[in-house]
Amino acid sequence: MGSELPCAACRLLHRKCSPDCILAPYFPADQPNKFVIVHKVFGASNVAKIQILADATREDAVKSLVYEANARLRDPIYGCTSTISYLQRCIQQLQSQLKSTQDQVIESQEQNNLLLQVYKEMSRTDSSSMNSSFISTTVYQTASMESCHIYNI
Repeated sequence: MGSELPCAACRLLHRKCSPDCILAPYFPADQPNKFVIVHKVFGASNVAKIQILADATREDAVKSLVYEANARLRDPIYGCTSTISYLQRCIQQLQSQLKSTQDQVIESQEQNNLLLQVYKEMSRTDSSSMNSSFISTTVYQTASMESCHIYNI
């Protein structure tokens, strides 16, 4: 047997697969389910319309058809739209978390600057014993006046 197997599209449609079959590169014989799913959702005539596309975009179009067909089989009403909506909600939640984390970093930097100012003020005083008691009292007062939040990032 010197003949090659027909592509998955021609095999399912019971056609003779010519060497220049437009569907053969995208639906090889060893991946029959790929065409079965696309055919079930879109029909053979719609799949054959990929021939009007430029060669460079055909592969991406077939990948999109396969993805959408799989999504339509999982969710016949919304298809891949439900996945897109879910991912958009995830992005919104992550953006919100990022904003919150950025706000916490800014608050932390402000508290750090305040403590640095207190330390600089205390380093200007004359007595070292007075400095140590003043530092602990001031740091305690600063920490108790402004709430200090520690977050694991």
